[in-house]
Amino acid sequence: MSQLEMKVPSPGESISEVEIATWLVSDGDYVEKDQAIAEVDSDKATLELPAEAAGIITLKAEEGDTIEVGAVCCLIDTSAKAPAKKAAPAPKAEPAPTPAPAPAPAPAAKATNAAGHPSPAAKKMLAESGLKASQVQGTGRDGRILKQDVLAALAAGFDGSSAAQWGGSREVRREKMSMLRRKVAERLVGVKNETAMLTTFNEVDMKPVMDLRAKYKDAFREAHGVGLGFMSFFTKAVTHAIAQFPAVNGM
Repeated sequence: MSQLEMKVPSPGESISEVEIATWLVSDGDYVEKDQAIAEVDSDKATLELPAEAAGIITLKAEEGDTIEVGAVCCLIDTSAKAPAKKAAPAPKAEPAPTPAPAPAPAPAAKATNAAGHPSPAAKKMLAESGLKASQVQGTGRDGRILKQDVLAALAAGFDGSSAAQWGGSREVRREKMSMLRRKVAERLVGVKNETAMLTTFNEVDMKPVMDLRAKYKDAFREAHGVGLGFMSFFTKAVTHAIAQFPAVNGM
């Protein structure tokens, strides 16, 4: 038996660990080379992990596990042979045509396990948006819910948060945040705690400006066709200030 150890590749500089978001295959499945086998979350992005060789895969981590870059995440038995594909049945000889009987009602389409089940990408979007699989019409093969089906439902206003529309409840659930969301939250809290936040107030006597505007606003409108607003006075004040403090204009 020849086994290949698949190690977690580095998604980028300064990233030392990733999180297994979703396994796209099951333990013991036969995978082809370059087939996407998992989605991994890092501090910067969500990436697909392709198989480095063809063979039977053995998973070494669970969904949600945090793995260091360079650690083994799965094994691939490259000596295993691909499962034989079932040969198509040989066509039967057609009998002589006979008069067709009266048409019978067509039988209902046989339901499959794929009907109403989301793909991995669609499942992740459903969890983030709060939608349920029963609220999305699947257009994939055998009725499988695809990513674009969830996007279409969200575009139509089905956001899963409207209690009046979906009969929402007050249930509370806790879910583990992805590495990217945890990093964003860490940065936001850091900015709040480490950055000086202040507001300054400068009082200005605007009475002379109000009197001047009231005196000339009618004549200004007749001459130019527009009203005399305060922006003109502000702009004039700024041009005078820049002339007095030229360094401000060079920054």
